[in-house]
Amino acid sequence: MPPSEAAFTSAVTGAQRRAPSPIWGDEREAVSAALHWAATYAVEGSDPKATMRSADALLADAGETITPQGLGAARALEIFDTILRPATRSTDDPMNLAYIPCAPTRAAVAFDTVVSAANIYGGLWEGGAGAIFAENQALRWIADLLGWPAEAAGVFVSGGTSGNLSALAVAREQARARRGGRPEEGWAVACASTAHSSNVTVAKVLDMTVVEVPIDDAGHLTGPALAAAITQFPNICAVVVSAGTTNAGLVDDIASVVDVAHAHDVWVHVDGAYGGAALAAPSVRHLFDGIEKADSFIVDPHKWLFAPYDCCALLYRDPHAAASIHAQHAAYLDSIDRGESNPSDLAAHLSRRVRGLPLWYSLATHGTDKYSEAIEAGLAASRKVADWIGASTHLELVLEPELSVVLFRRPGWSDADYRRWSRKLALEGTMLCVPTRHAEEMVLRLAFVNPDTDPDHVIAVLDQTMRRPPAEL
Repeated sequence: MPPSEAAFTSAVTGAQRRAPSPIWGDEREAVSAALHWAATYAVEGSDPKATMRSADALLADAGETITPQGLGAARALEIFDTILRPATRSTDDPMNLAYIPCAPTRAAVAFDTVVSAANIYGGLWEGGAGAIFAENQALRWIADLLGWPAEAAGVFVSGGTSGNLSALAVAREQARARRGGRPEEGWAVACASTAHSSNVTVAKVLDMTVVEVPIDDAGHLTGPALAAAITQFPNICAVVVSAGTTNAGLVDDIASVVDVAHAHDVWVHVDGAYGGAALAAPSVRHLFDGIEKADSFIVDPHKWLFAPYDCCALLYRDPHAAASIHAQHAAYLDSIDRGESNPSDLAAHLSRRVRGLPLWYSLATHGTDKYSEAIEAGLAASRKVADWIGASTHLELVLEPELSVVLFRRPGWSDADYRRWSRKLALEGTMLCVPTRHAEEMVLRLAFVNPDTDPDHVIAVLDQTMRRPPAEL
C-alpha cells in the first residue's frame, strides 16, 4: 500500500509545497505510490531468470497503455509491477555473471530517485553548480587513480559509446589543428581486434578509418605493433587502448603504446569502460602502468563502480582541448560563465541530467576504501573459480584471468550444448552465464563484478551441472 498522506507530508518537510497543477491536478497519490514501490524494490532481492516475452504477449496482457484519458496512477503502476517488470531481468543478482552486470549499491539506486526528483539541469554551472561540484569531486577521485594532474577534468555521459565518441572527436580535431588539415585519405584510428565494438561504430560516425593492429600471443595491443601500423598508415591520429577488454578482461600494454603514440603525435584514448574500475584495486594496479600519460579515458560506473544505469565517466588530461571542440555557442548561451566547469563543454551534448550524483552519493556514504574492497572481492572470486576450473577433471580454463573475467570450456560439448546449458540455467534462475567466442571457438564466460557473488556457489553450480553428458541437459 502507498504510504499515508502524513508520511508523504513528512517526507517533504522543509520544502515548499506545490499547489495542484491546473493541468495535471493533485499528483500526490501518483508520486507516493511510485516512491513507495521504488523504496520497497530497492532493498528486495532479485533473480537472474530469463523472463523476456514477445511484444504480442505483452500487448495481450497490458493492452494499450497510452490513451486520451489516461489509466490513472494505480492502474499504470499495477501494469508495470505485474506485467512489464516481470518481463525484464535484473542485472544486479549475484548469480548474473553474463555480459558485464550492473550491481549498484542500494545507496546509489536510492539517490538516482533523488536526482530525478531534484530535476537539475546539469549542463551548465549556472543552473547546476552544487550538483556539478559534487560530480567533479567523484571525477577527481578517478583522475587521482589515473595519476593525472590537477587540471585534468571530465564529465559524466550516458555510456561508453558516448564517451568514446566525444574523446575521439577531440583527438581528430586536435590532429587537424596540429597537422594542418585533414589528410587526403582521411583520418584513421588504431585499435586491436579485441577493442570494444563501440569504437568501430564511433569511427564510422566520425568518418574515420579503423586500422586493426595485431595483438601479441597473450592478446594485448603493444607499442611495437602500433609503431608498425603508424608506419604503414601515417594518417592514424588516435589509438584506442583497452584497459580491460569486455570479452576476456585483458589489459593492453598501455605504457609501450603511449610511448610510441606520443612519439608520432598520436592521441591515446584508454577505453576502461569495464576494467578501468580496477585502478582502485591495489592487487592489479600495476597492469595499468603508463595510463598516467594517456590523453583521455573512460570508465562506466554502471559496470564495476556500483552505480545504476546510465553512467560513464569521461576524463581528459587537458580539458581545454575538449572545450575547444565541444563548447556550444549561441545568442541565448552568450551569458554563460565560461570560467566555471560547464559539463556541456566536454562532450557531444548540451542537455544532461547530473547522472554522476548516484556515484558521488555512494562514494560519500561508503568511502573509497569500501570501493577498493568491493573490487578486490570480484577479483578474488574470479581467481578462486578460475583455480577450481583449472584443477577440475571435466572443465578447462581458456585463459588465466587478468581482471575478473573467466573464460572456460567443457571438452566434448558442442556449440548447441553450450547454448542449451546456458538457457536451462537462465530459465531456472540458477545462474546467468552465456557463451562467447575466443580465438574462433565457442567457450563460456563468467564476469565477476558483484561483490555479493559467492564463488563457492558458482563452483557448486558448475560442478553439479557440467559433469553430465550433453544428452542429459
